[in-house]
Amino acid sequence: MNTDDTRRPATVPVDIATDELDDDVLARRLATDAGKLLLRIREEVGFAEPATLRDAGDARSHQLLTRALTRHRPQDAVLSEEGVDDPARLSAERVWIVDPLDGTREFAEPGRSDWAVHVALWRAGELIAGAVALPALNVTLSAGGDPPAAARPAAARPPRIVASRTRAPRIVGEVAEALGASIVPMGSAGAKAAAVIRGQAEIYLHAGGQYEWDSAAPVAVARAAGLHTSRLDGTPLRYNQPDLLLPDLVICEATLAPAVLAAIQAADPQR
Repeated sequence: MNTDDTRRPATVPVDIATDELDDDVLARRLATDAGKLLLRIREEVGFAEPATLRDAGDARSHQLLTRALTRHRPQDAVLSEEGVDDPARLSAERVWIVDPLDGTREFAEPGRSDWAVHVALWRAGELIAGAVALPALNVTLSAGGDPPAAARPAAARPPRIVASRTRAPRIVGEVAEALGASIVPMGSAGAKAAAVIRGQAEIYLHAGGQYEWDSAAPVAVARAAGLHTSRLDGTPLRYNQPDLLLPDLVICEATLAPAVLAAIQAADPQR
């Protein structure tokens, strides 16, 4: 494993997977490699000009992931937040759904670790692989790795809800009040989902303003960990759709799901 060759272009994976790796391992390796690159970009660019840092992170991580997938899975389609949406993905058998840098605001703030890289694979209507890298924590969670559920402590009582630190939706406060839960502000969607997967919170709620790449990989890993995942109305989260907007979700401990969904319905009977 070569992690010391800093002379290579930053758009080329340093620790790239081989063609023989299965999809789960490939997802994990690519998310991890993109995370290593983003840490290097933080060092190279610095925090003096946040917009420049955010743009560099988005663009170069996107290049790394798309070039690697073109090399190792040339028959698959790729849907990236930073790429052009090719309608051909709708008829593709397999589609990689990636967010090269989830949480650009936090990425460009010194000392923050609540940003992530998402890599997921969709096939025939289902998410079949996924990884969420938390580069600043040196952690990558994978749907196909060691079961994340095995490392989770017992759920806290009262429960903790992770929500956006800058634009938490009204529904979060209403559900928290109904459940007697505390609210934990946090950055990226991947970081919030990871907090539930790792047992640092019990519930993640979001309403309004997300797209498929924001939740595909977190949902794949959460499902593998035995967590409940759905829209706020309890219906399934569906990916590789013509409309990429997927504005709401809930990820929570399975035992809490009935109470969480009931609280959501009570707060907004139109759901």
